[in-house]
Amino acid sequence: MINCIAVEDEPMALKKLESFISDVPFLSLQASFSSSLNALNYLTTHTPDLLFLDIQMDKLNGIQLLESLPNKPRVIITTAFHEYALKAYELEVIDYLLKPYPFERFMQAVVKARELIGNPVREQKTGTASDLIFVKTAYQIERVFLNDILYVEGMKDYLGIVTRQKRLMCLQNFTSLMNILPENDFVRVHKSWVVALNKIESISNHRIHIGDQIIPVSESYQKAFYLILKTHGRLL
Repeated sequence: MINCIAVEDEPMALKKLESFISDVPFLSLQASFSSSLNALNYLTTHTPDLLFLDIQMDKLNGIQLLESLPNKPRVIITTAFHEYALKAYELEVIDYLLKPYPFERFMQAVVKARELIGNPVREQKTGTASDLIFVKTAYQIERVFLNDILYVEGMKDYLGIVTRQKRLMCLQNFTSLMNILPENDFVRVHKSWVVALNKIESISNHRIHIGDQIIPVSESYQKAFYLILKTHGRLL
């Protein structure tokens, strides 16, 4: 999971950005600011993985804010002005989004951010069938091999992790689980469902088929889900 913040002084633009972020399963919005000074105060004590940053703002513009940070996070610029692009890239931003940008363009930027930011813990777990996690059930902590997981279903206060062999009822929430699952292999497709991409047998009418289970892809996750499939070469 990539922890991010949004800095944007236009209310409608900020609302749009927050909505886009909420539609991406691997982004977690920690805070949003309409004031660059408030954002600067936050960033002196917090270091997010990713910063979405507008440029034209009162008192302190985005470039000035970025230059004043001793520990700079990765940055995606969101602006209506193209003339700052050269300066932004000198500051090694990941991408430069010109308003009004569509969701598809936003996804291209955040997928690039994910590839650059990475996650050392996840990288250690990615790749072989022997990779595993430990989950807390009602009575014990159980080992689960990642390659055995078919999907995860949210069930009120529990998560049902369905593997090839069994169903585990664990006490973790989706946020904590997504933090330990390899994000290239598992994707959230609904507020109540996470699927293993390599276990999907077919998709029809926004419904995923894994064995006998039919899993809905909710409207709020559809754009991100299909773009993830395409981006990672899983969709022709």
